[in-house]
Amino acid sequence: PLSDAADDPPFSPKPPGRVPRPRRSKARKEPPGSSRGGDPERPAGPDLPFDFRYSYSETSAAVEPIGFREPPRFSPFGPGRIDRTWTGTSAPAREAPDPEKAAGERERVLGAPLSEEEVAELVELYRHSDCNRQINLGKGGVTHNMLDDIHNHWKKAEAVRIKCLGVPTLDMDNVCFHLEDKSGGKIIYRNINILLLYRGRHYDPKQRPVIPLMLWKPYPPIYPKLVKNVAEGLTFEETKEMRNRGLNSPPLTKLTRNGVYVNVVEKVREAFKTEEVVRLDCKHVGTSDYKLIGVKLRDLVPCVPILFKDEQIILSRGKRDTESTSTSHWTLN
Repeated sequence: PLSDAADDPPFSPKPPGRVPRPRRSKARKEPPGSSRGGDPERPAGPDLPFDFRYSYSETSAAVEPIGFREPPRFSPFGPGRIDRTWTGTSAPAREAPDPEKAAGERERVLGAPLSEEEVAELVELYRHSDCNRQINLGKGGVTHNMLDDIHNHWKKAEAVRIKCLGVPTLDMDNVCFHLEDKSGGKIIYRNINILLLYRGRHYDPKQRPVIPLMLWKPYPPIYPKLVKNVAEGLTFEETKEMRNRGLNSPPLTKLTRNGVYVNVVEKVREAFKTEEVVRLDCKHVGTSDYKLIGVKLRDLVPCVPILFKDEQIILSRGKRDTESTSTSHWTLN
């Protein structure tokens, strides 16, 4: 049976005098050195004296694309977040950089050169594989967002360990140059594909540069074809015969995905002393990576890529007297 209304307990009375307090919105802290000045409508003014690119070590400003896979008006930094215009490949600085001023600031932060004892102490502290101050550098090379990762590690560590894998290891000198040039640090240790990047004696984390992050990876633009139908200086039949000879020759070396390729350039140069055509087996590398390898070898050896087929790279040494001019007109598609 249902109970009478008189027997039902009343609802708990609301305690008197309790007025809910409005929540305070936490003010967003701006990064050190930000040029917003408290105005949320004003885009950030980064103080880095170079053009912004997705990858600094794997792209070249000298090579112009012939098209874009997405409209250049879509900036990977997001709308209104920086005071630079995205061109489809880069965000150029508004003012021309002053190399002398940048070099002087870098020397000031680095301070006096480290002694051998100081270098040995830092190397012993950060060179081991179990170091928790490590950044992995892959096929993208020295990317823009990696600069922010480096400065984040430098907040609590004097150096950061960088492990390089994949296509960028073909040219470690290029990787070291861009790491030092874009971050302002100094390479104090280099062993095959392992680097230690030192921040400097007078580095102040509170005065670190403003680095706006890329919100997504931009689509790569379209470049002219890397391999021509007919190699320069040869007929179609001669080019076809050279390609077949390369496919039937034993591979010079077998490359693996995300491997270390520091010795590949020297191997190809040595092979071209006795061979006219060289084959590289890239069965486990991947389609995009093995084309990037061909582009790198074209410029570093130098040589002429004549075929990419079945994950095999066929390289020709070309004409020795015209190699410097014949290898400067092609790039990756």
